[in-house]
Amino acid sequence: MTGLYIHIPFCVRKCLYCDFYSLPTGKGPLSQRLADVRMEHQPGFLEALEIEVRQFTPNFQPETIFIGGGTPTELSDDDFRELFRLIHRRIDVSCVKEWTCESNPGTLTESKVDIMVDGGVNRVSLGVQSLTPSVLEFIGRIHSPDEALAGYRLLREKGVRNINLDFMYGIPGQNLVDLERDLKTAVDLAPEHLACYCLIFEDGTPLTELRDKGYLKEVDSDIELTQYDLVQATMAAAGYRHYEISNFARPGFECAHNLLYWSGGEYLGCGPSAHSHWQGTRWGNIRNLEAYNRNLGAGRSIRQFEECLSGEAKARETLVMYLRRIDGVSRDEFRQATGYALDDLCGPTLRWLTEIKMLDDRNGRIQLTRQGLFVSDSVFAELV
Repeated sequence: MTGLYIHIPFCVRKCLYCDFYSLPTGKGPLSQRLADVRMEHQPGFLEALEIEVRQFTPNFQPETIFIGGGTPTELSDDDFRELFRLIHRRIDVSCVKEWTCESNPGTLTESKVDIMVDGGVNRVSLGVQSLTPSVLEFIGRIHSPDEALAGYRLLREKGVRNINLDFMYGIPGQNLVDLERDLKTAVDLAPEHLACYCLIFEDGTPLTELRDKGYLKEVDSDIELTQYDLVQATMAAAGYRHYEISNFARPGFECAHNLLYWSGGEYLGCGPSAHSHWQGTRWGNIRNLEAYNRNLGAGRSIRQFEECLSGEAKARETLVMYLRRIDGVSRDEFRQATGYALDDLCGPTLRWLTEIKMLDDRNGRIQLTRQGLFVSDSVFAELV
């Protein structure tokens, strides 16, 4: 399976925790900005994007497409419509089974939904994060709980039958009652997919700066674990399958694009900061819109880095991706995918992680334990 990712580097304003590459486009008071909803025209970006996309044709036939950001729905209606025309002009979409577009409830309008659906989108990911006003304000989201609920209802009214809702936990000031109420409302809405992420203090973000200056503290890890347990229990009771560290789905609605990543598949990424993994080479685009537009227009490279992984390095990376899945990976599946035997590759480390109960190793299958899921980044660091 192959996938296409397109990064839209615009948003109304940066959320305090976000380290993805995006440029805030909002001008003036936020309340006025959202009331007017006048998105700026971005012709330079779309022209550059088409040049990049054109490099992959005519033989590229993705089976999944994911439009993310930033906020794709921050584009003006004309630019948003042109984005889909561009894709159809330059990419053979005849094999696409899943086409996802991210949206912020604060920028989701009826016309935006119409453009998405007409363009081929069959799955929408709505960045709710919380339905508690004080929590949304703390992390810098631009929407209210009512706008999030209205956005969900609008998608349903327009016929979208595969919706993901993003939520967060581990947020300073967010108590267990807040989270429990949010999750109950979420499952009552009955989306096909729910993603529940623990807040991470990323380097260079305003939230991390506030922490480092002593204005706030991270949530205690024991409290985060209690919240994670609540997320898992709530999702299981509502009939959602926990299939990846932070992702839950109704049977048959697992995100195919993300499963592509987690299974070591190949994908091409377009737009500033987008990453690709294709035919043994991995690269990432520059995180600068002006340089991205200029370089593509002048026929120069837009790659910030490029590397060819050795067989062993690729196998270790594939193992880490497989272990993000709750089902883990079998020894036979891993050898077939990479050509390496798990025990030859990292047998002593696997045995040690099993002894300290970070991994479960039974019946030829390796997977994270409950404890391992919660500290997965530390487990993965031992394996790469």
